Amino acid sequence: MLGALLRVPADEVHRRILEGLHAQGFDDLQPAHMALLQWPGPQGRRPSDLAAHTGMSRQAVNYLLRQLEDLGYLARRDDTDDRRARRIELTERGRALVPAVRRIVRDIEQEWARELGPDEFEQLRDLLERLRDIVQDSDARRAPARR
Repeated sequence: MLGALLRVPADEVHRRILEGLHAQGFDDLQPAHMALLQWPGPQGRRPSDLAAHTGMSRQAVNYLLRQLEDLGYLARRDDTDDRRARRIELTERGRALVPAVRRIVRDIEQEWARELGPDEFEQLRDLLERLRDIVQDSDARRAPARR
């Protein structure tokens, strides 16, 4: 049940972010695009890194990147460190998403803090941060060493 308890609020946040972005003129974004735009975002990353981060195939990531590129949110540029690779660069329109998403999330957090009460909301936030750190540490221990 823990997965469902975490998923339901997360799904609501994602739904409201997309709904809020649509209301602010970013109405060409689709739910699938949000996987690539989630924190920490694609800026400066390689498509292969995004695939690993999202758990998606490279083909699926490149398909969505192509769509976001066609919509004017990002561009793929040659990697200055490795000419065989590409890096993602947000366009002006893509960079405009960042403050828009932050405003939407801030509004959601304020609403939930009113509903739960500020102390319980802070406790929830602290527990979720601890849980995130535990999961990330566990993932790091399981990841094969890079050579």
